Amino acid sequence: MGRVRERLGEFFHNRWLVFVAAMWVQSCAGIGYLFGSISPVIKSHLNYNQRQIARLGVAKDLGDSVGFLAGSLCEILPLWGALLLGSLMNLVGYGWVWLVVTGRTSILPLWAMCILIFVGTNGETFFNTVNLVSCVQNFPKSRGPVVGILKGFAGLGGAILTQIYAVIQTPDHASLIFMVAVGPAMVGISLMFIVRPVGGHKQIKSSDGMSFSFIYSVCLVLAAYLMAVMILQDLVDLSHNVIVIFTVILFILLLIPFVIPIILVFFSEPTDPAEAALLPDTPKQEPGKSENDINEVIFSEVEDEKPKDVDLLPALERQKRIAQLQAKLAQAAAEGAVRIKRRRGPHRGEDFTLMQALIKADFWLLFTSLLLGSASGLTVIDNLGQMSQSLGYDNAHIFVSLISIWNFLGRIGGGYLSEIIVRDYAYPRPVGMAVAQAIMVFGHFFLGMGWPGALYVGTLLIGLGYGAHWSIVPAAASELFGLKKFGALYNFLTLANPAGSLVFSGLIAKQYIRHLGAEEPTKCDGSVCFFLTSMIMSGFCIIAVVLSMILVYRTKIVYANLYGKSRT
Repeated sequence: MGRVRERLGEFFHNRWLVFVAAMWVQSCAGIGYLFGSISPVIKSHLNYNQRQIARLGVAKDLGDSVGFLAGSLCEILPLWGALLLGSLMNLVGYGWVWLVVTGRTSILPLWAMCILIFVGTNGETFFNTVNLVSCVQNFPKSRGPVVGILKGFAGLGGAILTQIYAVIQTPDHASLIFMVAVGPAMVGISLMFIVRPVGGHKQIKSSDGMSFSFIYSVCLVLAAYLMAVMILQDLVDLSHNVIVIFTVILFILLLIPFVIPIILVFFSEPTDPAEAALLPDTPKQEPGKSENDINEVIFSEVEDEKPKDVDLLPALERQKRIAQLQAKLAQAAAEGAVRIKRRRGPHRGEDFTLMQALIKADFWLLFTSLLLGSASGLTVIDNLGQMSQSLGYDNAHIFVSLISIWNFLGRIGGGYLSEIIVRDYAYPRPVGMAVAQAIMVFGHFFLGMGWPGALYVGTLLIGLGYGAHWSIVPAAASELFGLKKFGALYNFLTLANPAGSLVFSGLIAKQYIRHLGAEEPTKCDGSVCFFLTSMIMSGFCIIAVVLSMILVYRTKIVYANLYGKSRT
């Protein structure tokens, strides 16, 4: 009995259990992607026009992107408290919207509805922050796979919740809003004491590679399964029993990763205490001196004195030449021949504060490129319900689900392929962002033309490109501006989404209203409704490609220094 109790305690503190639980919570952190499905419901019940829906969409984007509150409170509250607060915000925000839409409470003005949408969606930022903080601390040597998988599940959340909603089979489409309010809150509250940093082994184990590969495989199978089910439901009128079976299989796929902590705890040999040691301590430094202070004593002089062709040498030769120059400068400084000066600020690849990054051209190139590329994709996601209706599709849920799947695959694939670019070729990661934006150029073009089947192709291309941004940009920001203030830098970059969406949604609303019929003031038919806006967003994506390539050119030396050594 004591042995079982010991194993249960070990299981509850297993970092893989935390990771799997975080995946489940993250699958509810993508409720913002369901706005394309619930916006037609709000529009029809409250008689909103497209301009008013666009305002709600911007409020949703702000709630999804402004994570400063979540980041600040997670430093004050215990993580379970932050997860509880995020769950309550989701419940109150979307729950009140459901009460208004169903007539159970008085109709609120548009500004109040915007606040409710903002509060409900902002709960996602608490989910994201708690999950990422917990799992990055538990897997400090495997941050790439951990962040990629967690962000991927957030992108897949829309498709998962849509499939669960299909089982309800109710004529009242407002019940989707009720599910968005209650479902994520229930999951967050039920797992809030499991998702947290745990002690114990934090180095890379021999079993980690196989475990991550297994989860990657489950993710791909899950995405393929959801895509096949959604397409089948769109083409064939399935019975309710068949839909229930499909949803049960979905739950089984979500539960499969749970076998990893079970096997590691109950069916594997006890870990050698020597192997389970924590990460080695960092070397002690003199009081009042940071690691950068120790190295910077001659760094700025090296930057001034080294020949320009040194950065173009192979990694080993470059390091040898710089070391020789450093030794000469150190000797000259000791003899009083030169006076060493301190640097005025960090260089690319070192730790920046937000204020230091804001005066750098590289940061604004990254931000502007993200604004033009990612925000145009988010605008399509927000207005997908109206776009599908204008092209003659009655069921917008299928396209919302499909773009959620492509978003998921874009995040997984973007992170994986960009890692190959930097690890194998030491080439700047932003080139992956340029490729994603080039793909979105064609996606917007297809949506604007409105050809038969173009909506399927457009959602595929835009979903992949949009998702890739959110696995490439965080990694690129950490490489160029460091990890010390990464939270502030990342939260600022996420503001590109609502800023761009505000502009693009305004363009859509103006064109949509311009083509309204006199008899139906809230409905527009045909590709003409979104043609001009789609072409404009396609043009902006071309500009984003150019900006990304400029950033690639400016950061070649940085990536050669960061990853060139691993190639030699």
